[in-house]
Amino acid sequence: MDMIIAQNRFGLGANGLGPAAETDPKKWLSHQFEAYQSRPPSNFAIGNSADIAQRLEARQKAKAQEKKQADPSPRLQNYDDLREIYFDNVNARADFAIKSPTPFMERLVHFWANHFAISVDKIQVRALAGTYEFEAIRPNILGKFRDILMAAITHQAMVIYLDQARSIGPNSQFATRVTRNATTGQNRRIGINENLAREIMELHTLGVHGGYNQTDVTEFAKALTGLTIMNQQRAQRGGSVTIGQTYFEESFHENGPRNILGKTYRQNGMAQPLAVLEDLAKHPSTARNIATKLARHFAGDNPPPRLVDELATTFQNTNGDLKSLYRVLINAPECWAAAPVKFKTPWEWLISSLRATSFHDITQIEVATIMRNLGQAVWEPKSPKGFDDIESAWAAPDALMRRVELAPQIASRVRITSPNIMADNLFGSGLLPHTKTAISRAESPISGLSLLLVSPEFMRR
Repeated sequence: MDMIIAQNRFGLGANGLGPAAETDPKKWLSHQFEAYQSRPPSNFAIGNSADIAQRLEARQKAKAQEKKQADPSPRLQNYDDLREIYFDNVNARADFAIKSPTPFMERLVHFWANHFAISVDKIQVRALAGTYEFEAIRPNILGKFRDILMAAITHQAMVIYLDQARSIGPNSQFATRVTRNATTGQNRRIGINENLAREIMELHTLGVHGGYNQTDVTEFAKALTGLTIMNQQRAQRGGSVTIGQTYFEESFHENGPRNILGKTYRQNGMAQPLAVLEDLAKHPSTARNIATKLARHFAGDNPPPRLVDELATTFQNTNGDLKSLYRVLINAPECWAAAPVKFKTPWEWLISSLRATSFHDITQIEVATIMRNLGQAVWEPKSPKGFDDIESAWAAPDALMRRVELAPQIASRVRITSPNIMADNLFGSGLLPHTKTAISRAESPISGLSLLLVSPEFMRR
């Protein structure tokens, strides 16, 4: 039974075509640290964020030029030529998940991508979401927390999503130059944008009740000024940074010491926000925030206090070593409760359905469309908070009905002759008698498999 728990609660679901492997489940999970491939083999090409960002800028410039006469303040509505990148990258993400021999690691990729959430409802982010996960999240899930924090915060997708490229110090060199040279009709709005600073503190590190205040946010936002994206105009002035890459523009930076959380930061340039991030990454409030989210994800919607305490202590004692946190989870009795502790999100349900039925040709379906229909469009949480990780967010009757409607479509695409055997393989002694009876009485294997995929056991992990 423990191997079934390992496959479903820590992993992304078992293959129902055979019984759970006879092995030590904890060793199976720990072995994945070494076996994980941050760049897994795939038939899907994952692009480069700098290239995509460059194409975004060119597209925006062309659109603006087209509309210049009709609309003096054109808003870019449409990136049809980049839409396919999003669809392909969603399919690639699903392909990694259903084929992966290290599903625990893939779950952690999804966990951290949601923790450092971006959202493709901001159209400029749509084509970058897949490369953001591939470049900033996947390579850093086994390092220190500071590593994944730095990679996520400085990635093009995050800088664009939270409007950091627009944040310019009101007393910066650039602002002074614009003010001095301003003529009628040529004024440019100069000012601090606090979005990135606020979300780093509120969501990524300290947490809502982490001990910071509005002054800390404003001071941190000033420290972050200068973090931007190289565009065509800046590139023409010279420099070694490729168009589309993030870099530090000294002339945008609000110089001067910053007092944040009671500490004064006197560094110059990018060294200043990096020093703040280093301290946020090891702050006790950050340790507790991350510990709470991990405990909630693996041990239930109401995180067990003992487990949260152990994770927070481990975080601080190891300077945020993520593998050490995962080992705490693997060895925590709260994570091995026999009864399911979590209701699956639509993404978890779809991936576990495809893994259960050994559905490996992802090109046959359009995962992005399916996930939108299920109510969890990939990389589109609509908020920097990410998708909720509690049952009440996903268990509404209409949401469940969408799964019921999709289950026969999945079942009809695979060849399963005995849903009863599959149910035993997936759940063992955890299979409820009334579920087994319902599957046995189904009029066809497709109907039986459909019932299995929407059973109470399959809806939870």
